[in-house]
Amino acid sequence: MDISIFTDKAAEPTPKDLREQLASLYPLWEQIAECVRKKYPNPKEEWNYPGKNYGWSFRLKDKKRAIVYLLPRQGYFKVAFIFGQKATDQIMAGDIDAAIKEDLAGAKKYAEGRGLTTEVRNAKPINDIEKLIDIKIAN
Repeated sequence: MDISIFTDKAAEPTPKDLREQLASLYPLWEQIAECVRKKYPNPKEEWNYPGKNYGWSFRLKDKKRAIVYLLPRQGYFKVAFIFGQKATDQIMAGDIDAAIKEDLAGAKKYAEGRGLTTEVRNAKPINDIEKLIDIKIAN
């Protein structure tokens, strides 16, 4: 089952917890969060616990919507977005990894847009994630 490494509702994860669990991947988590902070100063940053089947996740938001979700897992983490049609079109036309475009094209469409989740197990997807953050903030 795909759930957070942090499952105790009573214990919101701390930066220390995150650093210990993600180990060598922690700097990549921070790099993504810092990318959002640079492009959208002072985002609202919050841990969220939607239920025991999901565990804790972290999101960075602008005034009205989430820019990015960071989902800690055992040995890796996921980065998730919701993109509207305009942003989806921009991604499909842009210089983004083909596998990401394929995932987005196959994603179920909801009123708020299409969900896209990318796993981070190493630095390889970071450049594309930063491009996705740009597109999200611009749309």
